[in-house]
Amino acid sequence: MAETDETGERGTTRSEPGGGLLMGRPFGVPVYVKPSWLLVAALITWIFGEQLDRLLPELGPLRYLVALFFAVAFYASVLVHELAHAVAGLRFKLQVRRIQLQFFGGATDVDEAGTPGREFVLAFVGPLLSLLLAGVFYLGMTAVDPGTVPGVLLAGLMISNLIVAAFNLLPGLPLDGGRMLRAVVWGITGRAMTGTIAAAWVGRAIAVAVLLGLPLLTETGVIGGTTDDLGGMDTVMNALLAALLAAIMWSGAGNSLRMARLREHLPELRARTLTRRAIPVESATPLSEALRRANTAGARALVVVDGLGDPTAIVRESAIASVPEHRRPWVAVSALAQDLVDGMKVSADLAGKELLDRLNATPATEYLVIEPDGAVYGVLSTLDVEKAFVKAMARPTA
Repeated sequence: MAETDETGERGTTRSEPGGGLLMGRPFGVPVYVKPSWLLVAALITWIFGEQLDRLLPELGPLRYLVALFFAVAFYASVLVHELAHAVAGLRFKLQVRRIQLQFFGGATDVDEAGTPGREFVLAFVGPLLSLLLAGVFYLGMTAVDPGTVPGVLLAGLMISNLIVAAFNLLPGLPLDGGRMLRAVVWGITGRAMTGTIAAAWVGRAIAVAVLLGLPLLTETGVIGGTTDDLGGMDTVMNALLAALLAAIMWSGAGNSLRMARLREHLPELRARTLTRRAIPVESATPLSEALRRANTAGARALVVVDGLGDPTAIVRESAIASVPEHRRPWVAVSALAQDLVDGMKVSADLAGKELLDRLNATPATEYLVIEPDGAVYGVLSTLDVEKAFVKAMARPTA
């Protein structure tokens, strides 16, 4: 699956917080393996090993070594699937941040395609590569004895890649088929958000179908053999698997909606409109006097300046609130101020993602907002940005 939503490590075994273990950089794209992959790889090894015990009983304990090879080869196929998304993104000159191999597959973090056509291609290439891999493994099967280790491995890889392709072509987010449906609706309506809403709700419907339908299909023998082969533990495992897949689908669809709403409302966050008017005060000014001047001027923030009038610090709002009113005539504003550092000065013209990136680069409670010519425009409070962000995200999307 390709996802839209950094690191500069060198080597191939370093980790990134939340990213997993860095395994390499094919085409310049970092590939991470999350710890959850180890759990799934162990599960695949155990399940496939049990199947090998029935198909090739002469292997004995070696069957688990063969099964481990299958698990690694399967995730190599998943990596090829994700690399298809990454290469397509690079061809479209989009930023491809990373690929993650994780629980139940992988994800490619790539920028928004920008057009419905690119979105469709970017989503379709992954399942297409999985289908091509299934074809390659099928051709390999014709050249070997099906009753041998290579024959069983090739058959397993062919079937698993067909399943990956088929599952990802389901027309609901966060799957590739959902992104393809999003692109089609986007192209018809001209609105990316409309496509996202449609594909996300189809994704939720698929999640419910998986939750209810997968246990029923396995119980009736449509999937996984006849009911004679199924025991009570198999029924429980199938129900748990269905619940897990449904939860992943439902959560992914919801995340897609939230990210789309974020992209739609992000431009509304503008430093110029969120900035509080501020007045300059010298460091020795008593807090009570500074607040009196601010009230007279209709300002909501205080900026400490030096003898030349250049800003040196911002008086913190939380610090002002902590000083009892009867002590304010005896407390200088300098005692409540935070010295300005380079990252605490932001342009009044910043908006959207650029504004958030700038604030995240230097965490602080207040920032000095300046005009392009260097003049002080006012003070931007992180609390005001958060409130505006929450308000925008809570507003219904048309």
